[in-house]
Amino acid sequence: MGPLTPNGYVRRLIESELAEYLATFGAVEVDGPKWCGKTWTSLAFAESVIHLDDWEMKRLVEADLSIGLQGSKPRLIDEWHETPQIRDAVRRSIDASGNKPGAYILTGSTAPARDARKRVIHSGTGRIGRIRMRPMSLFEMGLSNGTVSLSGLFDGVFKLTERETQLEELAEIVCRGGWPAVKGMTIERAQRVARQYLDEVVIYAADRTGKSTIMLQGLLNSLSRNLAASVSHATLASDIAQGEEPKSTGRINRETVASYLEVLQDLYILEELHGWDAPVRARARVRTRPKRYLVDPSLAAISLGINPKALLSGDFQTFGLLFETLCIRDLRVYTSASTMLGEGTLRYYRDDFQLEVDAIIERKDGAWGAIEIKLSEDKVQEGINNLLRLKEKVLKNEASRPREPSFLLVLLGRSQYARVSPEGVFVAPITCLGV
Repeated sequence: MGPLTPNGYVRRLIESELAEYLATFGAVEVDGPKWCGKTWTSLAFAESVIHLDDWEMKRLVEADLSIGLQGSKPRLIDEWHETPQIRDAVRRSIDASGNKPGAYILTGSTAPARDARKRVIHSGTGRIGRIRMRPMSLFEMGLSNGTVSLSGLFDGVFKLTERETQLEELAEIVCRGGWPAVKGMTIERAQRVARQYLDEVVIYAADRTGKSTIMLQGLLNSLSRNLAASVSHATLASDIAQGEEPKSTGRINRETVASYLEVLQDLYILEELHGWDAPVRARARVRTRPKRYLVDPSLAAISLGINPKALLSGDFQTFGLLFETLCIRDLRVYTSASTMLGEGTLRYYRDDFQLEVDAIIERKDGAWGAIEIKLSEDKVQEGINNLLRLKEKVLKNEASRPREPSFLLVLLGRSQYARVSPEGVFVAPITCLGV
């Protein structure tokens, strides 16, 4: 860790990837939602820093871009999107150095505004590597023992482990979320912080884009009710317009919904999970409508006005959706931290015969594994049956040159231990999963 490492810094899985990128590229861009820990992790690798969300510093840099580049290397340029032109200055500096690696780290909590993007002349390809950061996984928070390695499953490595997880623990975990600053807070305070976070994100997005705060809040609420679903733009439009005059739904058309979804994606708080089929070039990968997840289950809980007590009172459908969001968040963190996996290797499966599998992970060499997510033990057999149906279907499709799945896994919420089912399917609680 470097001289700027903050006191109380908690180690993150992204560190090994960041170190590798710094050894490869002249600059590394670390993107992700506000408050997920980008700046603190980047400071641990930096020798100097400039914060462009500081108004006075932003004005100085806009007047003279070279000010942003001065300082010991690696130089952290925090919230670079506030002055998008700095990215071109970084690229030119790297070119002038003969592509010397490890000179700059750029952090950003939002993609540059559309008009600003036009002022960024060069993409930085070959000079600037990009990494996505997310809220903390359960392993990073110390809530998973990591004995079941996601990467290890591809090689048949699976450790039988006892780890009892109760619904009460899970309810608090999904409502607390993976934000570094709430680690150690009471659940009441953690949710209060999440509420403030969501409100500020909506206000920031509206100020930055001119969008309606009411419609942004309506969209977030609709997405929270439809977590893990590939809902249509028409459904989202209807939800947003609820409570208004019937004729108003005509104003909220597909293009309007798409533009609002883009705002949330640009802020990195909404992510899509795309479809998978066994052949790499299969059309199903393109035509399958993506499922949408908020980047952290705590945001959906706050948007719906739900606390742990409400989840435990009997609304297990919502509980299950929040738990699935938690699992997808952790799977994204673990795949992005793995050398043989990486960003974009997580997908889901759905066909025309009502078969759906929650997560497919495809390694860079073509090996693949499938995961079903279930809140409690009483759904384990259902998950096993789905996974076996998928395996059978894929292997019967000779045209796709099928290969056996490396693993099949039922990922559980409430559970007592990680084990192997009689059918050879792995069963493990999320509190045992790691990279």
